[in-house]
Amino acid sequence: MVLSEISQAQQERLSHIDFRVYFLGEIGRSDLLSRFGIGEAAATRDITLYRELAPKNLVYDTKAKSYVKSEVFKPLFEYSAPQVLAALSQGFGEDFVGSHKPMIPCEMPSKLNKPELPILAVLTRAIHLNRVVRIDYCSLGSGSSSREIAPFVLIDNGLRWHVRAYDRKRKDFIDFVITRIGKAKLLDDAPQEQESKEADIQWNRIVEMELVPHPKVKYPEAIEMDYAMVDGVRKQNVRAAVAGYVLRRWNVDCTEAHSLKGDEYHLWLRNSQALYGVQNLLLAPGYKTEVTSDDTEEHVSEER
Repeated sequence: MVLSEISQAQQERLSHIDFRVYFLGEIGRSDLLSRFGIGEAAATRDITLYRELAPKNLVYDTKAKSYVKSEVFKPLFEYSAPQVLAALSQGFGEDFVGSHKPMIPCEMPSKLNKPELPILAVLTRAIHLNRVVRIDYCSLGSGSSSREIAPFVLIDNGLRWHVRAYDRKRKDFIDFVITRIGKAKLLDDAPQEQESKEADIQWNRIVEMELVPHPKVKYPEAIEMDYAMVDGVRKQNVRAAVAGYVLRRWNVDCTEAHSLKGDEYHLWLRNSQALYGVQNLLLAPGYKTEVTSDDTEEHVSEER
């Protein structure tokens, strides 16, 4: 049997199996039941058909009572990086079969760099299965090296995708640019307690930024409307680990005297003291810290 002979509804379910195994590392009947509202017998038939179409892709795990990705897995369907990232980050679209077309005319700035799907798939499986990954990574500060990392979340900073992970080499939590990862291998090792998301202080700390129209703006009410401000201020809670990315993406003037020049600065951070101790503020426009060395910046982020 070939895919063209299968109904659209069943193709969607087969695509869901393929997607979950590729990017999450496992599939069970319960996943199909909850996603499509089908019965157990139908779910069993779908998995059986998938195994007929791709006999080498799945291995049955008797302990977990589910199917896991085999070492020789080859995706049955084709995926694009934007489609995969949208499904992973927004929770929809992973079961889409056919050409990817917008429902209305839509144009977005293109990203110049896109993650390689085999690399991305290893990282997402590691996050889902709570495993450690060995990577070959090329850093601007230290060049190429082998690392063992414990990833737990993907981060889109607006320009590129990162994976936040505990780095056993630096013994700290780092943001790795995914496109700088040359090789990635899933290990059997699970993260230790000090390597888990719960131990990442910067990730778990929430800071409140007070954003106001930049004093140079002639009509601040326009900015208030842009950002749904209340009484002239937008109070935005963010994780400390991503504060620098947010401030840079929104072009927020972080100088104490709102002194940055340029038409791109529509916002000013009026409570810079609330961000004391946030590590990646070296990425924020105009923010001043006592430590500004390249080594310190790379220690908290592999961004630059």
